[in-house]
Amino acid sequence: MNKYELAVVVSAKIEDDERAAVVDKCKALVERFGGNITEVDEWGKKKLAYEVQKMKEAFYYFIRFEAESTVPAEIESRVRIMDNVIRYLCVRQDEA
Repeated sequence: MNKYELAVVVSAKIEDDERAAVVDKCKALVERFGGNITEVDEWGKKKLAYEVQKMKEAFYYFIRFEAESTVPAEIESRVRIMDNVIRYLCVRQDEA
């Protein structure tokens, strides 16, 4: 099992309950493909480096999990089409 981190940037234009639903959906995707979530880190509302979809701020979430090497591609293919997700990135963490 490899360690991964999924960074999700969620729109600031939606309500709190909708934002929580988006994060829960991401966590459910990880678990659905056999991943084991170790930590969910919420950074809150941050200013974006550049304007994305006419937004200057968004909410940042980092989901750390352990999974097989095929899982990140499955997760990314589904997060890519989710509404209210502005940007995402799934990276493997080194064993340092």
